[in-house]
Amino acid sequence: MMRRAPLELSGLSKTFLTPDGPVVALENVQAEIYDGEFVCILGHSGCGKSTVLSIIAGLQQATLGGVVIDGREVTETGSDRAVVFQAPALLPWLTARDNVALAIWSRSRRASRRSRLEQATRYLELVGIDDVAGELPLQLSLGTQQCVSLARALAMEPRFLLLDEPFSMLDSMTRFALQDTLLRVWETNRKTVVMVTHDIDEALYLADRLILMTDGPSSRVGEVVAVPFARPRRRADVLADADHLGYRRRVMEFLEHHARQSTSAA
Repeated sequence: MMRRAPLELSGLSKTFLTPDGPVVALENVQAEIYDGEFVCILGHSGCGKSTVLSIIAGLQQATLGGVVIDGREVTETGSDRAVVFQAPALLPWLTARDNVALAIWSRSRRASRRSRLEQATRYLELVGIDDVAGELPLQLSLGTQQCVSLARALAMEPRFLLLDEPFSMLDSMTRFALQDTLLRVWETNRKTVVMVTHDIDEALYLADRLILMTDGPSSRVGEVVAVPFARPRRRADVLADADHLGYRRRVMEFLEHHARQSTSAA
């Protein structure tokens, strides 16, 4: 008996109205995401992958089709979904701990302030930055701010963690460190993660499956790739795996093929 995916994208399409007329950004996007999976949506800039994530989060609505959770269509935000954006988006007048505590207050308003702060400290500890709990965001590096954003999202205790290119603004060494942090946290709590990225190596390192998007307009799911590397996963092991180069080439060829198609259509 086949298990049903708790999160489904069912014929998801999105049309934007522009001064030059309607533009179909997404067309008939179909995908299934299972409990405890780490899925990366991968594609060129402008392919609509962040729009897909925004619709899953309930921040935008699909023009046709939509998002189905446990057999029920959802069109609004919900506490079962938490988002980490490209920029940290922290409240600058609150400390790192208070930013996380505010998320805890939003889901548990009867909890005492002491309880919220204790829980916030534990989430900061989970992502390895409890030593900066009393610092304001502007006193922190961009990478540390993004760790606070991750802790804040986890503090919501969501069922689905949605990540919109959370490391794209960081230098390569900081990005590698935060990828390791994210993977360690995911291995600890096994939230269902949907992450948007345009970084092939990041996707192969983190994900169980890749959803590869064709180029826009009218982007769709072009291919779904199961990532074979064993877990728990470490970067050196992935890079040394005999299959790594082949999977990297497969994704690159997909992206190059659809970029050529998009150029030809234009």
